[in-house]
Amino acid sequence: MPNLSTRITTLNDGGSDGWEVFYAARRLVAQGVRVTELTIGEHETRTDPAILGAMHSAALAGHTGYADIPGIPALREEIARRVFQRTGVPTGSENVIVTPGGQAALFAAHVATCNPGVTALHIDPFYATYRGTIRAAGAVPHAVDTRPETDFLPDPERVAQAARDTRAASLLINTPNNPTGAVYPRATLDGLAQTARAQDFWVISDEVYDTQVWQGAHLSIRALPGMAERTLVVGSLSKSHAMTGSRIGWIVGPPSAIARLYDLSVTTTYGVPGYIQDGALFALRQGMAAETAVAAPFRRRRQIATDILGAQHAIAMVPSGGAMYLFLDVRATGLSGVDFANALLDAHRIAVMPGESFGACAAGFVRVAMTVPDADFDRALRRLCAFGAELAQARKAAAR
Repeated sequence: MPNLSTRITTLNDGGSDGWEVFYAARRLVAQGVRVTELTIGEHETRTDPAILGAMHSAALAGHTGYADIPGIPALREEIARRVFQRTGVPTGSENVIVTPGGQAALFAAHVATCNPGVTALHIDPFYATYRGTIRAAGAVPHAVDTRPETDFLPDPERVAQAARDTRAASLLINTPNNPTGAVYPRATLDGLAQTARAQDFWVISDEVYDTQVWQGAHLSIRALPGMAERTLVVGSLSKSHAMTGSRIGWIVGPPSAIARLYDLSVTTTYGVPGYIQDGALFALRQGMAAETAVAAPFRRRRQIATDILGAQHAIAMVPSGGAMYLFLDVRATGLSGVDFANALLDAHRIAVMPGESFGACAAGFVRVAMTVPDADFDRALRRLCAFGAELAQARKAAAR
C-alpha cells in the first residue's frame, strides 16, 4: 500500500510511546487479576451526576446539532470570568475558544504558533504526549533539561540558551506539573517571561491542574507584564471536575490568535457537542467549592504519602506542590524507573508509571497517581516503599 506520512509515523520517535507498564497492567486486569492501578490521572469517582443530568436535559431539549464552533457564548463568558477571577488578567469571551479537551488544545496551540519545521521548546520531564503533539503540528520538539537537585524546575538561562540556539517559536510549560508535581514559583516564571519577551516567542502554558495546588500558589505566566499578548493558556475540566471522558477544554489567548484558532476548528473538530458544553457550563457555575471538593481526595492522599515516605529512607519524594501525582526517586534500588515499575507490577500487582515515560531527565523515578481510595493507596504505597527498601538493601549487600 502507499506509504503513510512521516508526520504520523514519527509521532513517537518511531518507537515506544512510554506506556508499556500501563498496557501490561490493563492486560492483567482484563485477565481477572487484581491490580492496584496508580498509572493515569483518572479520578476514582466519576463525573458528578448533576453535571451528567445537565447534559442529559440539554440533549433531550434538542442541543444535539451543530454547536457554535468557538464555544457557546455563555460557556466562553463563564470560562473568561473564571480566568479573570483566578488570575486577575482582564479576559473576555473574545479571548476564549472551547476545544475537545486539553489535548486538542495543546495541538491547536502549537499549530497556531509554529510554522512547519520550526523548533518548539518543552521542559523535560514532560507529559507523555507533548513531543508527539509538537510533531503532529509539524514542528520539531526540543527538550530543555531540568535536574532533580532543583526539584525539576526549569532554569530560565537554560531556556534562553536553547531558544537562541534553535530560534524557537514557542515554549511549552506546565504548572502545576505532570509528572513532577512542581508548582513554578514567581522567580522561575519571571525568568521565563523575560526570555520570551526578549527573544519574541510564544509561551503555551498548560494549566489543567490549576485547582490542585497543595503548597504555594498557582501563578499563570499570562498574568506577568507583557505576557498576555504572547501566551496561549490551555485549560480543561478533566481534572477540576472529573470530566475526563467529556473532552471539554479551552485555549485562552489574544483575540487575534483566537480568531485564527476558530479557522482551525472549522477544518478539524468543528466544535464540541452542544449538550456537553451545556454540562460544562453547569459545572463551572457550581463555583470553586465544587472544584475544591474534587481536589480534596488528592490533598488528603498527599498527606498520607508524606507521612509514609517520611518514615523510611529508601524511596524519596520530589516536593509535591500540586497535581494528582507523586514523583518518587527509586535510584537507591539500582534499577531504572522502567525496571522498578515492571518488578513492582510482577511482585505486588501495583502499577506505576516509569519516569522514563516522561523524558530522559526522569530516569530512575516513577510517577504514582493518587487515584485510588485512601486505604488502597496507603497499602500500595507502603508495599512500594518496602519493596524499594528490600531492593536497596540487596544492592548494598551485593556491593560489600
